[in-house]
Amino acid sequence: MDFFETFAFILTLTALFSYLNHRYIKLPVTIGVMAISLILSLLLVVSGEFHEGIREWARSLADSFHFSETLLQGMLSFLLFAGALHINLDELHSNKWIIGSLALFGTLFSAFLVGLLTWWLLAAVGIAMPYIYCLVFGALISPTDPIAVLSILKTAKAPKSLETKITGESLFNDGIGVVLFLVVAELASSGHGEGGHTFLSIGLLFAQEAIGGAVFGLVSGYIAYRLLKSVDNHQVEILITLALVTGGYALASALGLSGPIAIVVAGLLIGNHGRLFAMSDNTRQRLDTFWELIDEILNAVLFVLIGLEVVLLSYTGQTLLAGILVIPLVLLVRLAAVSLPVGILRKIRDFSPGAVRILTWGGLRGGISVALALSLAPGPERDLILSLTYPVVIFSILVQGLTIGKLIEHIFGERA
Repeated sequence: MDFFETFAFILTLTALFSYLNHRYIKLPVTIGVMAISLILSLLLVVSGEFHEGIREWARSLADSFHFSETLLQGMLSFLLFAGALHINLDELHSNKWIIGSLALFGTLFSAFLVGLLTWWLLAAVGIAMPYIYCLVFGALISPTDPIAVLSILKTAKAPKSLETKITGESLFNDGIGVVLFLVVAELASSGHGEGGHTFLSIGLLFAQEAIGGAVFGLVSGYIAYRLLKSVDNHQVEILITLALVTGGYALASALGLSGPIAIVVAGLLIGNHGRLFAMSDNTRQRLDTFWELIDEILNAVLFVLIGLEVVLLSYTGQTLLAGILVIPLVLLVRLAAVSLPVGILRKIRDFSPGAVRILTWGGLRGGISVALALSLAPGPERDLILSLTYPVVIFSILVQGLTIGKLIEHIFGERA
């Protein structure tokens, strides 16, 4: 299928699944459409066992979506900007230490610990995979996904301070996680670190991507802010934000900077100073409506794609066992990555009741982890990493996503 046919097919499926979920299943939209598309994928996989043509058709269809490229080079910039647009900078600033600790330390700590434990786990079940590729898996599975987190938290009714911590962390550790993944994946592809890389060169590359992306986002966001302030026409101002998201992300990536971090910083600037000082009430209302609609549509499309990509997986008894066992492994590492900074910062500030439990269970993984896994070069390591990534993502969205609200109600109900 060409681009338009693929786009039309996915959009039609998304509309159909959204209708079925709203009319009959009544789950949160993102979870409902992903569950339906997952069931459809599993039916295609089972049917493929009896008819090889169905299996090949399903795989060719999934390949035509170009999931990794579609998300990382297309949808991600829109979703990150829409999420950052509604984050209050004052609340973000008041939680800067815990958000910064979770986004930076938590992501790095989790990536290396997940990599190490996964290496041991795979060896225990009789699967050999180079340690560097276990680190690649750790890097792509450690950042919480802002797309999944933001869509689920809308219905979870978390206290504002906790919601700010979870969303703030997810927005920033996404960019950090992508940068870390790119660095480790490059080491893996160059011969497990034999490509002349040193800790200094890796640190400089990380700083270039992360810090450079933040500075670029601040500059591009400020330029857009000045343009917004000079006009009072909602159509022009919406187009300016669209240009900021698409052009800014593309230019940052072309310059070797982190596009996700750049767009988050730009979105925070426009969502706070731009909203207060550069927009009329009419523009503010129309801009919010526009980006909320974009966010909801793309979220639904993304979760349909996540479900449909399951047809690309191939499991053996060993890989299935490893995929199941890695779920609690990732959760335990997440618990450790949250407990350490929260335990240290408790000495200087207070945290909401059950903060560690909520931050641990609310650290959802989603489409970004899948997209990063699919972006790896074809080979046995990629297939195994996909087989480990999908169970974590499916469990995260379907189980953690459906129960995080109940956990919050339980914790704060106990305190009432």
